Amino acid sequence: MAMKKLSVLLVLFASLAGCSPTVQLAAPKEPIEINLNVKIQHEIRVQVDKELKSLFDEDSELF
Repeated sequence: MAMKKLSVLLVLFASLAGCSPTVQLAAPKEPIEINLNVKIQHEIRVQVDKELKSLFDEDSELF
């Protein structure tokens, strides 16, 4: 009975030792690239707002 418990413990410790995690830190070989392809639509909105303002100023009886 003691031999059976000892063999179970040995198998348990051997399986735990085989599953030890390793952590490695390494710098990337290529530089980090940030892609800034952004559409800017603010200019179009500002131009439309200016056009609308000039229309309302010219014909103020609309509203």
